[in-house]
Amino acid sequence: MYNTAHTAAAIVLTTIFSLILLAGSTSAKDSGCPDHAYKVLLFSQDPLVIYIPNFLTAEEADYLERTTKSKFTKSEVADSHGHQLNASTRTSRSTSLASDPIIRCIESRALSFQGFDTPRSHLEPLQLVTYGLGEEYHAHTDWFEAASQTSDAYGGNRQSSFFVYVAASSDITGGGTNFPLLDAPVDERWCKFVNCDEPWEAGVTFRPVPRNAVFWVNLLKDGRGDKRVVHAGLPVTSGTKLGMNIWTRERALHQTFRSDGADDEAFSEL
Repeated sequence: MYNTAHTAAAIVLTTIFSLILLAGSTSAKDSGCPDHAYKVLLFSQDPLVIYIPNFLTAEEADYLERTTKSKFTKSEVADSHGHQLNASTRTSRSTSLASDPIIRCIESRALSFQGFDTPRSHLEPLQLVTYGLGEEYHAHTDWFEAASQTSDAYGGNRQSSFFVYVAASSDITGGGTNFPLLDAPVDERWCKFVNCDEPWEAGVTFRPVPRNAVFWVNLLKDGRGDKRVVHAGLPVTSGTKLGMNIWTRERALHQTFRSDGADDEAFSEL
């Protein structure tokens, strides 16, 4: 029993250590992207949740905000059959991002963070999401249960997620990302990034701090979805928030559904 537990713990710690080492490099030399170093803060080992201050550069955040202002449409959700529909549970507006040099640098950063064995073909098109007054996304998981949403063409299920806070207005209140099943942190230094004014029985709510990101793993080792990473985009009570979803699939997506594929709209809201 001890050997099994010891081995499992070693695997977890090795994975975390590898992520921390990779976090300092975005493969800039190979990709042509500017050098960009950032630190990471381990929030939870199991499930794996990592907080990343300054995941985006100021220039990248400004670029995303400027170039997408007129491109947002009502956010949709996929039902159990994979059909897209509007729902009262998700009231934000969103848009998918076609590949360009800046987008590719952000993609490369997200890929290198996850290690050398995650190729670009596993990435969905990046998605920007904007939230205005009262807009929210009720509790949900990023992983799917329906076979129609985890087919080979889609690359299976969503292995991991980043939620990046691209921008937030100076008067922002509310709009945090709540993980109701995560344990609250002990150290008060987390209050810079986590809303420590909320009761801890409500879980953990990450504040919408511009350019920072939260990364988590969606699937258990046996491939089932991890219910502990259920999360919600809480209502914005004043101001505005601009976020970005970066989703990685278990396997390669069909070319049609990738940002550099033939049809960027086909996968925009899954």
